[in-house]
Amino acid sequence: MSLDALRGFDMLFIMGFSSLVMSVCSLFPGGEDCWLSQTMEHAEWNGLRHHDTIFPLFLFLAGMSFPFSYAKQITLGTPARKIYLKIFKRALILVCLGIVYNGFFKLEFDSLRICSVLGRIGLAWMFAAIMYIHFKPATRAAICGVILIGYWLLICFVPAPDVPGADPLTMQGNLIGYVDRMITPGRLIYDGGRFDPEGLLSTIPAIVTAMLGIFTGEFVRISDEKLPGNRKTLYMAGAAVVLLGLGLLWSLVFPVNKMLWSSSFVLVVGAYSLGMFALFYYIIDVRKWQKWTLFFRVIGLNSITIYMAQRIFSFSSINRFFLGGLAAKLPEQWADVLFDFGYVAICWLFLYFLYRKKTFLKI
Repeated sequence: MSLDALRGFDMLFIMGFSSLVMSVCSLFPGGEDCWLSQTMEHAEWNGLRHHDTIFPLFLFLAGMSFPFSYAKQITLGTPARKIYLKIFKRALILVCLGIVYNGFFKLEFDSLRICSVLGRIGLAWMFAAIMYIHFKPATRAAICGVILIGYWLLICFVPAPDVPGADPLTMQGNLIGYVDRMITPGRLIYDGGRFDPEGLLSTIPAIVTAMLGIFTGEFVRISDEKLPGNRKTLYMAGAAVVLLGLGLLWSLVFPVNKMLWSSSFVLVVGAYSLGMFALFYYIIDVRKWQKWTLFFRVIGLNSITIYMAQRIFSFSSINRFFLGGLAAKLPEQWADVLFDFGYVAICWLFLYFLYRKKTFLKI
């Protein structure tokens, strides 16, 4: 239950809550420039804001769910061939949905963006799941270390060959953009079509983000008789502190950067993800304070649904149909708050309708 609730909390910000926070901040003098408002947007390059944690937390939770689903399949006697088929099928569906999200049905293939958030989730989760099946925890931890160190050395010391003299840690000079310019078809969305934050090379460290989730899922699956929930929470919180410390130290030479998915970024947002899960786990699954979770679980159980639905359906038009008249009678800033609140409410009611009908999009 804590996993579904945390996934819902994470997706709430994608569902319009970030805009609502920014609108409320704008009601106060200078509020649009305050820390809280600014953290609802992505960092331009180096640095970390709350909005930068949404994507990696979702990937972390996707990884965390796999030990549970894999154990269930093994218990049911599912053949290995079918398990692998499910893994590859899920990854392929997510990649395809990402391309659809980017505008596949416009049929403008020369300008179609192939890289996507869903595509990265599918690929990173797939490789992490295969590693989980084949290797013991110690081996997987070693592989993760090799990936992060190797990625650091590659990005920091190998600049883009087509930009002589450029700093390899800039958007213009990094190797990630060069690889995509050489290999990836379609459109890259930054730096005049020369860089994509979900590029091929930067998907490699994202595998570690998914694997951190898998490690957490393994740990939580330990029976409460062997390790009570209180101690699990303490261990997870302690591990989050260690990850944060390592990430901050690493950031001195390899800055925290979501667009590069830098090794320090993996550790820092891994600490955030693990710390947030420890908090939700303790409150919901250990202390059993669960009634308040419905609001978030309604979102978390249909997270891919709302992500795609916002792209396909015009919730904004529905919002203006019901609230446009009232908003017209309010000052502009208050009208913005009303519209942003209404958008979140309409999205949630849509998901609540699906929840009541027990309709969930499973991939």
